[in-house]
Amino acid sequence: MSRDAWEAVLTDLEQDVVRATGAAWTEPTGLGPIPRDLVGRASRLLAAQRDRIATLEADRRTTAEHLGALRAVEATREPRGSVYLDASA
Repeated sequence: MSRDAWEAVLTDLEQDVVRATGAAWTEPTGLGPIPRDLVGRASRLLAAQRDRIATLEADRRTTAEHLGALRAVEATREPRGSVYLDASA
């Protein structure tokens, strides 16, 4: 039973890496120790998660740079019309 549960958990986590969903994860309970023959799979999963995190972080930085550039362009644009209406006259 424990092996089947471990395989299901690993499968779910592997699918999350592929989808990069970033969904909240709750540590499963009652699994017991990981079966020895699944340790390699779990290690590969950990490496894949770390790679995905690095990719997402690089994408986040690139997006932030692009947004910063867009905001800088918008900030330098001169208004084409009145910015305010002087009603005191």
